Amino acid sequence: MSESSASHPRPFLGVERSALGACWRDRLDAGGQARAAAIAQLRGHGEILARILAGRGVGPETCDEYLDPTLRRLLPDPFCMKDMEPAAARIAEAVERSRKLAIFGDYDVDGAASAALLADYFTACGVEAVVYIPDRIVEGYGPNVEAIRQLAAAGCQLLITVDCGTMSHDPLAEATALGLEPIVLDHHQAPEILPDALVVNPNRQDDLSRLGALCAAGVVFLTLIAVNRMLRERGFFALRPEPDLLGGLDLVSLATVADVAPLGGLNRAFVTKGLAVMRQRLRPGLNALFDVAKLDGPPTPYHLGFLIGPRINAGGRIGDAALGARLLSIADPIEAKRIAEDLDRLNRERQVIESGTLDEAEAQAIAGGLSADAAAIVVASEGWHPGVVGLVASRLKENQRRPAFAIAFSGDVGVGSGRSIPGVDLGAVVRAAVEAGILVKGGGHAMAAGITIAKNRLDDFRAFLDASLAEKRGGEGAHALLVDAALTAGGATTTLVKSLEQAGPYGAGNSEPVFALPAHRLTRVTEVGNGHLQLRAEAGDGARIDGIAFRAATQPLEKALRAALGSSVHLAGTLALDSWGGTQRVRLRLLDLAPARGPRAS
Repeated sequence: MSESSASHPRPFLGVERSALGACWRDRLDAGGQARAAAIAQLRGHGEILARILAGRGVGPETCDEYLDPTLRRLLPDPFCMKDMEPAAARIAEAVERSRKLAIFGDYDVDGAASAALLADYFTACGVEAVVYIPDRIVEGYGPNVEAIRQLAAAGCQLLITVDCGTMSHDPLAEATALGLEPIVLDHHQAPEILPDALVVNPNRQDDLSRLGALCAAGVVFLTLIAVNRMLRERGFFALRPEPDLLGGLDLVSLATVADVAPLGGLNRAFVTKGLAVMRQRLRPGLNALFDVAKLDGPPTPYHLGFLIGPRINAGGRIGDAALGARLLSIADPIEAKRIAEDLDRLNRERQVIESGTLDEAEAQAIAGGLSADAAAIVVASEGWHPGVVGLVASRLKENQRRPAFAIAFSGDVGVGSGRSIPGVDLGAVVRAAVEAGILVKGGGHAMAAGITIAKNRLDDFRAFLDASLAEKRGGEGAHALLVDAALTAGGATTTLVKSLEQAGPYGAGNSEPVFALPAHRLTRVTEVGNGHLQLRAEAGDGARIDGIAFRAATQPLEKALRAALGSSVHLAGTLALDSWGGTQRVRLRLLDLAPARGPRAS
């Protein structure tokens, strides 16, 4: 569902410029407010839930279906995807003949989850499969010729690349030459000319499935449905139980959230059902990660995106890239605990490296002028660790509200990552830069991309971004905070938060509801943990709410909070349940604040 973001005549609570420079806007225009009233009246939902639904494009006629995103209704025929039928047939044949298979995955969460999905399925079918995850530093992204030769020498006869391979012409040609039949299961944007392989990718230019929002694990899941159907029809399961495909939805859910895939339609059903599977705690690797991350209560998309995903990614960023995929498919709880602890340690090391690199990147960006109308930020350095440039780009994007690239050079060649904002298709821009000869290689999707660039083309790349993204500059939407509703500390109850879960799961494309708390007195601000700020606010009736501002220490939000201590402010943020000490309470995740002026402040 699309979210309403039309311009509105009056700022919410009169906040034209907040502490972070945003204009607060009501997410609902006049049409959205009428839709919310209709949902409340015709479907019997509370006013706030009705506003949340209306703000995500839901009307009274689609309300019931939206609140119950079932796979039975939303799951498409997998054969609607281009090349799915021959790819599934080839995989099914390899399973029937017990051929040794090779799974080549990316080193991020989506790649690890996709590889684990396939490995679990082949294990259940009694087929040997080798999982190969490349080293980010030594091998880079995607298949490479040397790795292909190793897999062929190991006796593999079928190669399946997951979350990569769409642009790997030479390595896949080598695979074919060595008798290692290549199949690509990917979701990244594709060039017109594809490699000589069976490419199942909803974002290839001739695919009409309209499933381009899927992450790679979603593509893999649909492929396994197709393979399973073929094997069932051929009688393969006459003497063995069928693999539990639905049991793999925990991995699809994890990958969908961690890869920031939009949570609408099928993806929303994947995450909803996957979280239900996850709560059964049947996967030793995820259980071990929940324990080391000190996950409190049932997992949510927030936990997957900010606690679990970063730990899986840590192996690929600064350690052993294969750890994540190995952990997600492992059956031994003791070994799972050991790997999870390794990933937790690597994640702490990653945080230290990232913090130092971000400081340098921000200083470089400021020294470069950071023009207010610059289309994108591009920072680069010889000494940066390639494993953290994507995280640095993400932080720069968040802080500056514009697309950002961070590039780590080693000699004359650099590898980098970009992160985008809604409305800017970074993958398309990167692909155009490759076709223009500015980048050595690159690819990605709308919100994230990876590049390889020669040092002498860095200025050309900056100019190319400015020219390509000229129409995206300076729009009000980049500086607006859309607010779903206003409420007080006393209204932020556990009952309300639980009712809002009906419209979830929340994430990309279905953003968490943002609430404004008008004229609350800020009574406490203290730094905790790794640069977070705890706060407490009190409403006029004496009701209190505690909150937290993540990664706000030393940022503009901390300065604004310290200055506002003891005074009346409007607070904006999301609500979450905190089960600390065995008692559930509501906590505010602060996004922004503004001084409360006029009658409300008194």
